Amino acid sequence: MLPTWPAAPPPGAESSTGYATSYSAPAYTAVQVRQSFGQSYSTPQPSYPLAHTYGPSHSPSPSAVDSAGNVNSLPSTAAPEPAKTKIDWPDSVRRYVQRAFIPANLDSTVTRAEMEARLKETITQANEKGVLNTLDWDTMPLPQHMIREERARALLTLQPKQQAQAQAPTHAPGNKKRKSWDLTDGAAPGSSSATPPPWRNGPGRLEDRVSFSPDKRDEPLKQPSKLNRADKRQKRHEGEYTTYREETPPPLDGPVVGTCQTLEKRFLRLTAAPKPSQVRPPYILRQTLELLKKRWKKDQNYSYICDQFKSMRQDLTVQHVRDDFTVEVYEIHARIALEKGDLGEYNQCQTQLKALYKLGLKGKPNEFTAYRILYFIHTANRTELNNALADLTAAEKKDKAIKHALDVRSALALGNYHRFFQLYNDTPNMGAYLMDMFVGRERLAALCNICRAYKPDLPLRFITEELYFESDLEAAQFILDHDGQALLEDRGGTVLFLTGKANSLFESARTKAFSRVDIKGQI
Repeated sequence: MLPTWPAAPPPGAESSTGYATSYSAPAYTAVQVRQSFGQSYSTPQPSYPLAHTYGPSHSPSPSAVDSAGNVNSLPSTAAPEPAKTKIDWPDSVRRYVQRAFIPANLDSTVTRAEMEARLKETITQANEKGVLNTLDWDTMPLPQHMIREERARALLTLQPKQQAQAQAPTHAPGNKKRKSWDLTDGAAPGSSSATPPPWRNGPGRLEDRVSFSPDKRDEPLKQPSKLNRADKRQKRHEGEYTTYREETPPPLDGPVVGTCQTLEKRFLRLTAAPKPSQVRPPYILRQTLELLKKRWKKDQNYSYICDQFKSMRQDLTVQHVRDDFTVEVYEIHARIALEKGDLGEYNQCQTQLKALYKLGLKGKPNEFTAYRILYFIHTANRTELNNALADLTAAEKKDKAIKHALDVRSALALGNYHRFFQLYNDTPNMGAYLMDMFVGRERLAALCNICRAYKPDLPLRFITEELYFESDLEAAQFILDHDGQALLEDRGGTVLFLTGKANSLFESARTKAFSRVDIKGQI
């Protein structure tokens, strides 16, 4: 049975004593409504705009509540805290934070604390610089991506060079390339083991007979400007002065016999029959060759050396000189061009050497036959490569340099990149300079095969040893040069290469690298 409650007195009527006594105080305690459940922070800016920060909620002091539970309006003894500023975050910033925490974008190697710290740093810096509303947050890299890129950069910068050299594989014993002078007279720069020729000593040294000083060797030839030529033509038509042109001598029936005694002479293309006074005889050219070999070892000035060798070749051509000395000049020039990567000039020397070797002249035909095979591999000229292979004799195929070039061609044809890089590390003569020109694209092809065979990752040390890099640092730099910043990961002190994610990236780079190579001109 429900209890009966006394009825309230009608309006204007005097209340009974029982009603007033029963309802003099409410049956509950009044409390202040809280405005927020968020915690209060010491700074008005949040770490990231997922939870807004407001001022701290205040509860009434116990001394301000009477025994009946009513809150008295007593003045507070504590000073009021200043109101915290609420930041109105743009929608683009909110979407950026939400995108960072999507499960598909999370990275197991980056903790949530690291992501939150990076988010706070990024958004706070943007707010302080006043670019919070102008930045394109939809394309801003996610915090986990920033952290991974920093780890990859730190991997390259924090490793000292001494550690990289100490960790270098045992199969890479430094630079094994031979220099051009190693194949000419066998003396290294600065070596005094070779006996100098008689003309290098005494008052009549070769250096005393040079045509111009060393400091002027690299000055460009002075060419008359078009304006001066136009002025001269106008004055000639006006009759102000008359020019006299020296008559061109008639062409000779036989070869030119040079009489020039100058050791150094710049190369100029012939526009008329050569004059004997401007052509050096063979015995002067031999002295010039010795001088150029000495200058090349000392100065390494390729522009000067190339110009002088082309001038020597021109003097030999106009005098119809085809002997062992001619072969030596072309061989030395070809080696120097290889050393400096001048394929255009090397190709010209190679073409002339092939014709000179057919005359039965002495030289290094097997060495340059091996170079020619590697050159055709680099230029992907299969027609000329097949012709060169068809011209080989059984004895030539047994030569060390030619056999090495044939093994390189066979390894590439079979896709055996492991064998190819072993041959690359053991190249005779100066073939390494030619292989350097196409080893980069072969490394890309090998990486594509490795990414298909090994998943999901591999130690970076395996890539270094398999592709014959000098160190782990060089292997990592090769990957970073092909936009592989996200493919390196430091896990427990071991740098890993994420092969499962790298296949598509290196396939496109491989296709671009294997485009046709066309050699035109020279340096």
